[in-house]
Amino acid sequence: MRAENISIRIGGAAGYGIMAAGYMLSKVFAKKGYYVIDSNEYPSLIRGGHNTYTIRVSTNPVYSVSKNLDILIALDKQTIDLHREEVSYGGHILYDQQDFSSEEMKKSRKDINYLAVPFTKIIEQIEAPSVVRNQVSLGAILALIDISLDTLGTVVKETFMPKGENVVNLNSRAADLGYKYIKEKLNHSSPYTLEIVKHKSKMLVTGNDAVFLGGVRAGCKFFAAYPMTPSSSILHAFASAENEYNIVTKHAESELAVINMAMGASFAGARSMVATSGGGFSLMNEGLSAAAMTETPIVVVLSQRPAPATGLPTWTEQGDMLFAIHAAHGEFLRVVMAPGDPQECFYMTGQAFNLAEKYQIPVIILLDKYLSENHFACEKFDPAKIKVDRGTLIADSSELADDYQRYEKTKDGVSARVVSGLEGGIHIANTDEHDPYGFSSDDPNNRKDMMDKRFNKIKKLVKDLHPPKIYGPPEAEITCWSWGSCKGPILEAMKTLNREQKKVNLVHFNLLYPFLIEPVMKIIKDSNRNVIIENNKTSQLGKLIMMNTGLKFNSRILKYSGRQFLPGEIVSGIEQL
Repeated sequence: MRAENISIRIGGAAGYGIMAAGYMLSKVFAKKGYYVIDSNEYPSLIRGGHNTYTIRVSTNPVYSVSKNLDILIALDKQTIDLHREEVSYGGHILYDQQDFSSEEMKKSRKDINYLAVPFTKIIEQIEAPSVVRNQVSLGAILALIDISLDTLGTVVKETFMPKGENVVNLNSRAADLGYKYIKEKLNHSSPYTLEIVKHKSKMLVTGNDAVFLGGVRAGCKFFAAYPMTPSSSILHAFASAENEYNIVTKHAESELAVINMAMGASFAGARSMVATSGGGFSLMNEGLSAAAMTETPIVVVLSQRPAPATGLPTWTEQGDMLFAIHAAHGEFLRVVMAPGDPQECFYMTGQAFNLAEKYQIPVIILLDKYLSENHFACEKFDPAKIKVDRGTLIADSSELADDYQRYEKTKDGVSARVVSGLEGGIHIANTDEHDPYGFSSDDPNNRKDMMDKRFNKIKKLVKDLHPPKIYGPPEAEITCWSWGSCKGPILEAMKTLNREQKKVNLVHFNLLYPFLIEPVMKIIKDSNRNVIIENNKTSQLGKLIMMNTGLKFNSRILKYSGRQFLPGEIVSGIEQL
């Protein structure tokens, strides 16, 4: 069967190497030039629990995983019990023949093809540890969809060479035996054959990877974090590259230390960034206000997960948007952005550093678990598109005025900033309200002047921001409004809806604050029927739009189960309208 796209899931208990196997399989497809998106699911447990890794591979661009599975690899019984109903009519389940009898397997659904594979016997034959069953499964999958083992061999070598050549050979042997078993069992035929694509290797990156790469390209020289799912891999990436790129990376003792360390680095003249999730961001609030008052630029990555409290720490949600916009005490200017895919993560991270330094404000990048940890096959980013703009930063004392005022009242609200220790640039970075020199002042006129100064930056700032982007036909019957990572599932749903002449388009916000009222009002005027789609309970973007424009969304599609939207759920929601 020729196929344009295939959905595969590998499932098993923690410790079975599910994540490693899934990532390796995604890399194989990306290296062969296919479009890939994957999603991993795991419980918040120190040890044990059920893990899955879902991969959708296609000859055409894909934006979301799908509900229905073509192939399910079950490395334990629980995987079949939990996911059998998600397998498509005529799909395949590969399972260890020691777990079930063929008669037992066929009792529940007779429309599925069941393939018993001797995963355990194969690894016993080659005297490999039980975890190597995951490599047997990779060979079996590639045989089932008629893809040669050559690229998998390359990926196995890249993955396991640090552990030695014997480990590489053992894993390669396991994959080869799984491949041969399926080929022989099926008489060397394959039930699936992916359409051939031009062999142009693609990058396979997560949103966190893309933020890291954007930060490095933008000249980040200080990164601090306390590990918190789902932002932790950004810390790992910076730690692995700090020597190569001369970046100070700090695993701090708490989020309070994180934000203050980063402010200190920024005060000294380094571009600095921190990353956390909602609970850690809560602890950073006082520091965020301090950065605003001292006009110290800082970039904060906030990767969302379901809350309140610890919530569902390994699942996804969009519940922190209004928190990010209004976080910390008092009124101050900040930028809040929410990229929708890895490309936007990369380029908007570069933009975040420029905006932070140019306007001397905090910039918050909102991600979520779905975007932070899922892999996407992308064309290579263009680093030349990230240009560094350090604003009014002065590193040469000859450029300083004789009477330097750190918080000088300028027309656009932006004052000259100096690197720490510059001769003639001594000043107080004061978290009390202060005069232009930084000295504390409770004078009411000074207070008004300094507040106006800090907010006057918005007049110039908005010229550097872009309005929401519209995807799909301009004359649409229904306009979807959404933000951040919901972009992919909605675009995928639009393929189906517009194929059936529903004429749906999307207004996607990847820049949430400052809110650009005029362009949004124009979109509202030109739209017909509006529906808000968000991965939260209370429609936070809907509230933000109503607060700024008066538009109230009567139609809403909301999901807050800890899982990202599936395209079919959006299709069903739109059809009900």
